[in-house]
This record gives sequence, structure tokens and C-alpha cells, in this order.
Amino acid sequence: MFGPSKIRRSLAFLPFFLPGAAGADVYKYVDSAGHVFYTDNPRHSGYQLIIKTPAAFSLYPASKKWPSGPGFSEKNRKQFASLIDAAASKYSLDPALLHAVIRAESSYNPGAVSSKGAVGLMQLMPETAARYGVHDRYDPSENIEGGARYLSELIDMFQSDVRLAVAAYNAGENNVIKYGNKVPPFHETQEYVARVLNYYNRLN
Repeated sequence: MFGPSKIRRSLAFLPFFLPGAAGADVYKYVDSAGHVFYTDNPRHSGYQLIIKTPAAFSLYPASKKWPSGPGFSEKNRKQFASLIDAAASKYSLDPALLHAVIRAESSYNPGAVSSKGAVGLMQLMPETAARYGVHDRYDPSENIEGGARYLSELIDMFQSDVRLAVAAYNAGENNVIKYGNKVPPFHETQEYVARVLNYYNRLN
């Protein structure tokens, strides 16, 4: 369980939810000073439920053992292509970039759950989902919508530098800024950026 955590009203990626929280409901409380708190364990009636995370989504249950071979990825790539194209158009993204991020994040598995609690096709964390109004992270349409909007904002933030936007999607925009607007020196992030750009270049 994770306790209340105060956050600033900003685009900062603040990973205050602990691993394993993917199946928890998320509640929000704003105090009289404007401080915002999130928790999965509300201590008083002032908290409001903002994300209802089902134990098993009826169409894409997280508990299901999803196959991970290339055939599965290709099948779902085609299945979700229209949603991806629509979100790319809405947020002025290259559809190939959105496909590359989704492939790297989840291999097109809408039931994917990471060890850190990220969920779905674009691996949204609870706080990112809350920021962009995603109520059900397992729902492909909502998940793609929220992830595409976030990626679009990152591209604007880093002046159309796709490499930095992709790095920020993985490590958080604050880390990219902290390291002088460069890809942070984290092995996971550097490997992730290389993988996404490889997929992206192959699609273009």
C-alpha cells in the first residue's frame, strides 16, 4: 500500500506510487492551500475516487497470460492501428512514432503490467493516467489517448527533439532537464531510446 503523496501542479513526472500498485484504485484530495494528494488508502471523506482500476478488465484482464511472440504483436498492431492513427492525428504525432513507443512499451499487449505498476499499451503510471483523465488504463482507447497526449507534450517541451521526448517518456522530463537536456545516463533509458528509434526508423 502507498500513502498520500503531495505533488506540484506541473508536468513533472513524479513516481511516488510504489511498484505493485497497478491494481489499486486511486483517490485525490486537494487541501485548503491547494496541495494535491493521491493515495490508494483514503483516510477521510475528502478524498475523491479518480481512477477505478479493476482487478481484471473484462476485455483485457491483467491476470491473463498473454502470449509474447511476434505473431501476437502483429495481430494486435493491426487491431489497434485505427486507434493509434486517430490519436496520432489528434495530437499531431507521426503514427510511426506512436507505434514504435507502443511496441517498445508493451509489444501491443493491452494487458501488460510492469514491475513498477505501469499498465497497458503505453504503460501509463497511475499519476500519468490521472493527469490526462484516463480512468481505465486497461482500455486501449483511453490508454492510447493519454499516452499520445503526453508524448505530444513532451515533443513540444523538447522542441521537436524526438530522442529527448522518448527519453522523457521513459525517465521523466525532469531527469532529461536535470542532465542538461540530454538522454539521462540510465542504462534502461538509453537502451529504451535506442529500441524505440530503431523501431521508428524501420517504419519510416
